[in-house]
Amino acid sequence: MLIPGITSPAVTWAFVAERLGQHFDTYVLDVRGRGLSSTGPELDYDIDTCADDVTAFIEALGLENVILAGHSMGARFALRAMTRGARGIDKLVLIDPPVSGPGRREYPSKLPWYVDSIRDCAQGADLDTMRTYCPTWSEEQLRLRAEWLHTCYTPAIVQAFEEFHSVDIHQDLPAIEVPTLLICAGKGGVIQEEDREEIQTLLPSIRITTATNAGHMIPWDDFEGFFTAFEDFLGTPL
Repeated sequence: MLIPGITSPAVTWAFVAERLGQHFDTYVLDVRGRGLSSTGPELDYDIDTCADDVTAFIEALGLENVILAGHSMGARFALRAMTRGARGIDKLVLIDPPVSGPGRREYPSKLPWYVDSIRDCAQGADLDTMRTYCPTWSEEQLRLRAEWLHTCYTPAIVQAFEEFHSVDIHQDLPAIEVPTLLICAGKGGVIQEEDREEIQTLLPSIRITTATNAGHMIPWDDFEGFFTAFEDFLGTPL
């Protein structure tokens, strides 16, 4: 079960899910306020509510032996779901989660990057416009993002981004009791060496690996390197 990042509807992770689906029953969530999930001003978008959505999804489908993986914001939601009582989780994978929070280093990306790109897509952005936001992406990747980014509800995105800085997920780590893997982006600038050391101290059992050649959007930057970073954690070669 995979929870994408702040402006990534589930469909944009299909290329990853197809690879994982060769070995596992694979589910990718549209987090509320994104993709085909419910959206609008009447909903809440805070981390606890979104974490509870993860738990509700697992319970509604009766899933067991779940490997719960989250990228970026999704990793924070996955971690919070664990500490809010999610059941049926056998393993946890945290993929380059923001480690900002009160009194901590800011998240390296800035809010206008998200808000402006959503606005441009809602107005019908072309490939050249999309390339200004994601200059290293392929034309196929840019087209998919341009097609789906407008489904991201801006207030939900703003709240998630603000909670990168107002909610400290480090407090959740000591409570984790399942095998956990942290995958860091070697070129992302999100998780630095001092962050790795702190996380290891808070959860000594955690395994930490690095996708050396990738930025924060790891599978977009280095598809094979992303799967290599799982090592043998999933129990089967990817």
